[in-house]
Amino acid sequence: MSLPHTFSPRLFKLIRGGSIGLFLSVLVFGLPVPVQDPRNSPAWQHFYNNEYDEAIQGFEHEVELNPLNPDAYNHLAQAVLYRELFRNGALESQLVTGNNPFLRRPKMNISADAKTRFRQAIDRALALSEKRLDNDPNDEDALYAASVTHGLRANYQFLVEKAWSASLRDATASRKYSNRLIEVNPNLTDAYLIQGVHDYIVGSLPFYMRMVGHLAGFHGDRGRGLRELQDVAEHGVLNKYDAQILLAVIYRREKRPEDAIPLLKEASQQFPRNYLFRLEQVQMYSDAGDKASALRVLNEVDQLRAAQASGFKSLPAEKIKYLRGNLLFWYGDVNPALAEMKDVTAKADELDLNTAVLAWLRLGQLYDLQGKRTDAVRAYRETMKTAPESPAANEAKGYISSPYKRKSTAA
Repeated sequence: MSLPHTFSPRLFKLIRGGSIGLFLSVLVFGLPVPVQDPRNSPAWQHFYNNEYDEAIQGFEHEVELNPLNPDAYNHLAQAVLYRELFRNGALESQLVTGNNPFLRRPKMNISADAKTRFRQAIDRALALSEKRLDNDPNDEDALYAASVTHGLRANYQFLVEKAWSASLRDATASRKYSNRLIEVNPNLTDAYLIQGVHDYIVGSLPFYMRMVGHLAGFHGDRGRGLRELQDVAEHGVLNKYDAQILLAVIYRREKRPEDAIPLLKEASQQFPRNYLFRLEQVQMYSDAGDKASALRVLNEVDQLRAAQASGFKSLPAEKIKYLRGNLLFWYGDVNPALAEMKDVTAKADELDLNTAVLAWLRLGQLYDLQGKRTDAVRAYRETMKTAPESPAANEAKGYISSPYKRKSTAA
């Protein structure tokens, strides 16, 4: 991304909390570069199905077979990073709830070993790419690998270390390598993934921010970005599924759930053990006003969990209860929603932090809708206790002094 390395404090604050944050958090799903269609690679099949231990084993074997290939180290680095994001609930909280907690949550709890493995793989990938580019500046594979390496490190700096400036510098470098790759081979469809995200996000910035950005070479075109991502989703090979997921996230944010649903259905078919794609369908149907389809998909997930289906057996029953209760909450079905949230909060300490804190908040709101003020305040205090620095806790604090009131029953 063509961003200046320094910003005024005010501009950087605005960018950090706005669309650039979307760019980086959206890329949590992007930038893998499998050497073949993921459906034909066991390691990538594991990766896209959230089976990260198995994916890491596969990529470690790839490194052993190809010790001078920077792609192999990128694959390993990404699997290590995503396993930690998944363990921390970061992938779920972004995809399933639509929240964007990364800008406001504290650093994630990632082991020292995982950090070391990630950094070693990234450093090795970058060293190998740079060595090849020293010999041939037009080496397409090396340009692609260098773009991916910087993109992965941008994600790590943004999501794990909360190092905003370092993350933006790596995002800039990733875009530059991608630009160079397209100059060398403009017919490489997969290379347009980064350009598409960049053009869409920068083109979505408020006018005054785009004006400032243009003075620093900060360009974008929202419509062109969407077309580029759509082209990768339709005709790409290496980044086809990543473009589809990115488009689904973008369509959700643009309130176009009908466009997101087919993409999520295809992702679920291609990677059937990844429950996140199905859970996101629930939200998209809900956003589209199709309550029956949302509940149908959620019931299918519950049935797969109960049957101990591969990929679903570790999904807590309370997670599904939360999603059902949340859906019913937005549709105004207060009594059944309350019953679900009571069950969820009874085992809140067994859930990921994001689900637990939101369940307590919803419980308080439901009690307020029933006029049970004492119970509502108790739930709001549990919200604040569970994750004191979270947006949900700040919202709950406001409801302690002023009861929650329904503004709309629309989903």
